[in-house]
Amino acid sequence: MRILALLLALGCTAVLADQTPSPAGAEVYIISPKDGARIKGPVTVLFGLKGMGVAPAGVKFDNTGHHHLLLDTSMPADLTQPLPATDNIRHFGKGQTETTLDLPPGKHTLQLLFADYTHTPFTPNVASQKITITVLK
Repeated sequence: MRILALLLALGCTAVLADQTPSPAGAEVYIISPKDGARIKGPVTVLFGLKGMGVAPAGVKFDNTGHHHLLLDTSMPADLTQPLPATDNIRHFGKGQTETTLDLPPGKHTLQLLFADYTHTPFTPNVASQKITITVLK
């Protein structure tokens, strides 16, 4: 039993060791639109970053990464793995710092998650607050 516990602890440590550490004070945030905004589409989203730099996916350089936009979804449960590319998890692996979205009318949530060159979130994770916007007809 002790050997199993030791192996599990070592396995968890190995998984955590693969994550890139984020520098103290790093922040990602949505510059625009503001939380609670009621706007007509298309919606331009401007990404903000403090304490780190932006680099394309695949480029390993200290304290850099790229943005991922979580659209109408929650934070992934496992932040130790590369983020999947889906309709709800948008990748900006070319180093983009803004995007324009064609969203249907209604309420939508937006949240940024910054990740390293492998699309794996930093540890501790660098994520914005989730905002809610309403797209008007």
